[in-house]
Amino acid sequence: MKEKAAGAKQITPEITTHLRKSIVSVPNVIKERASGISIFGKTIHSLLFSTDIAIIKNTNADAIIAVYPFTPHPAITQAIMSVADIPVFCGVGGGLTNGLRSVNIALHAEFQGAIAVVLNAPTPEETIAQVRETVDIPVVVTIVSELTDIDEKIAAGATILNVSGGANTASIVRQIRARNETIPIIATGGPTEESILETIEAGANAITFTPPSNGELFKAKMEVYRKEENEKHGI
Repeated sequence: MKEKAAGAKQITPEITTHLRKSIVSVPNVIKERASGISIFGKTIHSLLFSTDIAIIKNTNADAIIAVYPFTPHPAITQAIMSVADIPVFCGVGGGLTNGLRSVNIALHAEFQGAIAVVLNAPTPEETIAQVRETVDIPVVVTIVSELTDIDEKIAAGATILNVSGGANTASIVRQIRARNETIPIIATGGPTEESILETIEAGANAITFTPPSNGELFKAKMEVYRKEENEKHGI
């Protein structure tokens, strides 16, 4: 038997089926370059930003980050948790919804199986502290500006920072990392491999990826079906 050369990288076998090969894939560069964040023994490099249960069921991301622009509701969490076969980070408010209501929603999310809860950018430090004291899962706090007092968020109980600063995301991550070398950072990677790499190199441990919408994905599939139908009729 031919011996494998010392130091040679082992190939990861990939198994799929005809029905499951069409999934929403996150860019490979995320797993190749991001360090990941280990939560309860599960290493998470990529998070898919979605509440669409059809997309959530058909992705190779390591986790789901389910935040949305409405008041959080346990029924939404339950629907997502019932179909997700990967860890879920659940939004529990922080804007209009905060205080005791966010605390109760966070505890309910933990009981439903969420691996972490996510508080939005405006969350008062008092709410962060209350949630941290109540749940036994990580508390993720979203950062949207370089003007945010990061030290206050961490002191209040933020376990992980989630940077979502649009075009300024990499810059915000870089500033946070210069002040704190150990806090876990999730960040939006942007639309290109170059922007994802920039965010990772700035100090992000995990990357959030926004998938195409259900409508966009279906449009592409329908184009294929139309082409096949035309070819079948010689058009």
